[in-house]
Amino acid sequence: MRVVLDTNVLARATPGRNSPAKQVLDALLVAPHVLVSSEFLLTELGRALRYDRVRAIHGLDDAGIDAYVQALRDASLVVALPPTVAVSTDPNDDPVIATAIEGQADVLCTWDNHLFAPAVQQHLTQVGVRVLRDTALLSELQSPPPTTTNP
Repeated sequence: MRVVLDTNVLARATPGRNSPAKQVLDALLVAPHVLVSSEFLLTELGRALRYDRVRAIHGLDDAGIDAYVQALRDASLVVALPPTVAVSTDPNDDPVIATAIEGQADVLCTWDNHLFAPAVQQHLTQVGVRVLRDTALLSELQSPPPTTTNP
């Protein structure tokens, strides 16, 4: 499965956490899964993790933040983004949508309500991308694969 984890999920998956987001990230770092990202998402993550209120939650210093972002860069398929077309009512979400499309993702995992809007859902469904929260994706990743029986 090819998955884009939005910044809000990656921020919840920082080292030392035991959250659904961290469990999803750990699962995606193992083949056959592919974590898809972009420089936009990685840069946004580095910035968001430095907000005082977020730093109080994860407890990473600047070197820890840089190491986490670099580890994600190294573990991801980082795609280049084309000029984006406005799809979301929040223009900051359009590069996230473009990351999923360019990376041929199966899932865009997020807690951003703008990405669950009907227009965004319709656009992504047309290109085969589902939008899920980390809890739903974790449940899917933990489900045993369907068994096939030969008659």
